[in-house]
Amino acid sequence: MQVPPIAMTDFALRNWHPEASGTRILGLSPQDLTNRCNAAMAQGAPLVDGYAPFCKHLFLENDTPTLCGFAPITPDNAHLLRSGYRARREGEMPVLERWFDTPAPRANWLDVILYSHAQMLLEAADYPEDQVVPDCDWGIVSIIGTLTPTEPPMPPITQWRNALGREAGGSGQPIDPASYAKAVAFWDQHAPVKTAG
Repeated sequence: MQVPPIAMTDFALRNWHPEASGTRILGLSPQDLTNRCNAAMAQGAPLVDGYAPFCKHLFLENDTPTLCGFAPITPDNAHLLRSGYRARREGEMPVLERWFDTPAPRANWLDVILYSHAQMLLEAADYPEDQVVPDCDWGIVSIIGTLTPTEPPMPPITQWRNALGREAGGSGQPIDPASYAKAVAFWDQHAPVKTAG
């Protein structure tokens, strides 16, 4: 049996959970999205470099009701911001986050974030009880609904978590000051949407 270039990870299934922060995928099952990714790869869709050599982005046009994973903060909605300490999975350190509980605009694109098989093996070693690494070249670790086919800056707290290392739920990638400054400028004006749909 041929190994697929792209497979879904258990970690990315949070994008289908109704209480998750960020993009909630609507109108596509995890397998449907995986099939679309592999079809796009077979048709020559480019993999865009991410924040580290093991990270890539695949942009798919969105024809589903999926909404953006974030919204601009405006004078009209700033009072709707919520905050709290949250962890993305069991065993991960909770961090202070803020988010909207209000609807976001419909996404024009799905930014499918991929990690290499080698990186997934490294990170799974820290969560052996709940992280099975699929047999693939690239694993889907997250999906972000966006208005344009560009990557929104990685949130500053995610950059910190990554820099803290795999034992804190990160990747071990150090912080790049220029990327961090860009992220602060973006996320000072935007916030994730907790229930995107």
